[in-house]
Order: sequence, then structure tokens, then C-alpha cells
Amino acid sequence: MALPRDVVSDGLLDQLEDFETLLRSLTPAEWSTPSRCDGWTVADVAAHTVGSMADVVAGRFDGLGSPEVTAREVAERRGRSAIEVADECAEVRKAAVGLLAVFDDTAWQGPAPGGFDGTLGDGVEALWFDAFVHADDIRAALVRPCQTDPGLNGAVSHVNFVLGRQGWHGEAPAPTDAAMEWILVATGRRAGGPGSPPNIYA
Repeated sequence: MALPRDVVSDGLLDQLEDFETLLRSLTPAEWSTPSRCDGWTVADVAAHTVGSMADVVAGRFDGLGSPEVTAREVAERRGRSAIEVADECAEVRKAAVGLLAVFDDTAWQGPAPGGFDGTLGDGVEALWFDAFVHADDIRAALVRPCQTDPGLNGAVSHVNFVLGRQGWHGEAPAPTDAAMEWILVATGRRAGGPGSPPNIYA
């Protein structure tokens, strides 16, 4: 993993705080707005993001990130308000603070649980990336400005990590605002041109 442990840990916690704040700003109409994630509303995007963190802090790693588990995370929170999901986000962030404090350097550099292809640190960085890109999904759905802090650095690092595992040998951009376009292309949210990275989900 390229980024230092403290950068990744603090980045995830800051991103969860940002995500909670974003959810608390939403109106009921915005909560039900369709997103660019196929078939998902803003509420569904939020439910998956918070649900994934809830699964992690509860030690539920089996199938994490799979369509079946993702669907469960969304279904379990269907009908909840933005404030209720924001409250849960605050709770899982608090639990994450305690969990991250338990890991020593050996654990951080060891294998991640649940079959994730990487170290524990890589897995935490993936959670940071997930919260960052889904916050942008929500802002894009509501035609709010893209916000690259606090997660752009982690998102670039994670996408580069996944592309490397898939055999791509291109060069990741520096974590500036221009890198957001690269992330959107690499995650299939925007079409790319010649020299663009492949879709990491393809």
C-alpha cells in the first residue's frame, strides 16, 4: 500500500464525518433523487455506504462488496430517513475509531479479512475510497459541486492499486482536481478516451 497508515486511518474517519454531514444536509426530495448508480436513489447509495461500514465494524466480512451483500445493506435501511442513516454513520465512525486503534503495524501489513486481495491497510483504503466516490455520486445526483477533500488522495491510491493488480501499467495522476476525471473513468462513471485507464469493475 502506497499511503502511510496514519494517512489512511485519518482519511477514512474524516471521510465518514464528511459523509455524515452530507446526509444531514439532504431534504426528503433529495433523498429520493435517482443517482448515476444504476437503479439506485441517493438513499440507496447512502444505505450501501453506511451499511458496508456497519458490516465491517461488526465483523461481517463474508461477501462484502458482492451484489448480494450490497443489496442486503440497501434493503435493511430502506424506509429510513437521511437523518437516521446519518445517525448510523456517526455510530459506525465511532466504532471505526476504536477498531483502527487496535491494529498494530504487523496487522496493518498482514492480509485483510474476508478474502480481500490485499493487506488490511489496502482494505481500509478501499473503504475510504468507497465513501469518497459514493459521496460524489450523491453530490452529482443533486447537481452539487464536486468536493475532492478529504478523499481524493485515497481514491487515486486505491484505484491505482486495483489497476496494478489487474495488470495496467499506466501512470496514475497526482491527486489534484484533474484526477477526479481519471477516477470517474476508471470506475465506469464516465467514458474515457485514448490512454484512459480501464474500468476497474469490468
